[in-house]
Amino acid sequence: MGSARRGGPRSIPFEQSIYEAPPLTQDSYHHPEIDTVTLPEVLQALSDPLRLQILRSLVEDGETGWGGFEVPVAPSTLSHHMKVLRNAGLIRNRREGVRCVVSLRPELRERFPGLLDTVLKLAKD
Repeated sequence: MGSARRGGPRSIPFEQSIYEAPPLTQDSYHHPEIDTVTLPEVLQALSDPLRLQILRSLVEDGETGWGGFEVPVAPSTLSHHMKVLRNAGLIRNRREGVRCVVSLRPELRERFPGLLDTVLKLAKD
């Protein structure tokens, strides 16, 4: 029996490597079209105290890096809440290099005038 290898790994040039990651796009997050955002979805997203805290922070401080939120939860939990807010049409995420930046969607105030301000005011009292 010979020592020749059959079916072993073959050398792949770096240019063809399967480990190359696809380039990130500026807007690689799903954001619903504002005209498809419904009031029940928005109200459901607004029903959590932590999500209200995130939104209040965005109203007061403006656009914020994902890691800039001072919240008492694990990053995975924060990620879940951000996803709920994004899918409800309340926030927009965008990549800035390797950072994720979060902002309120300005068109939400056009779709539901006064809603966010009223909810945040009432939740504060």
